[in-house]
Amino acid sequence: MKLSEVQNSLKGISDLQFKLADGTKVPEHFHVTEVGMITKNFIDCGGTVRNEKVANFQLWSAEDHDHRLAPKKLNDIIDLSQKVLGMEDLEVEVEYQGATIGKYDLDFDGEHFVLNSKFTDCLAKDNCGIPEGKQKIKLETIGAATENACTPGGGCC
Repeated sequence: MKLSEVQNSLKGISDLQFKLADGTKVPEHFHVTEVGMITKNFIDCGGTVRNEKVANFQLWSAEDHDHRLAPKKLNDIIDLSQKVLGMEDLEVEVEYQGATIGKYDLDFDGEHFVLNSKFTDCLAKDNCGIPEGKQKIKLETIGAATENACTPGGGCC
């Protein structure tokens, strides 16, 4: 979800609510402690220099139950961040505290902003020798020793 999409979604809601993809709600007393821009310059395992930029929100659940962040206030913070930091219309990444700080992609379901899991990936599969997908082998080539491996008592269950 891009920053402009977040801003458009904020205009159509009266309560600002976040939840994880599994339906677990972020406590209502959360704060957005940061709106920023993260630039990542790196070299992938194939030797290609890469640059990535994302808009970043950090959610924090404090014990302050008396204050709620309104959609207009978050929109104002985003506007200020765009002016002061020169932020472009970037994809939004959200940091949220679980067992450790997690990074999430952001989506909107019409009522809640949804924190979707992010996954790592090899960006240079064609350069670093990692085959795409699993290699297929014929069962006949495995040999008689493993032929009974998935029978009762065979050890695979």
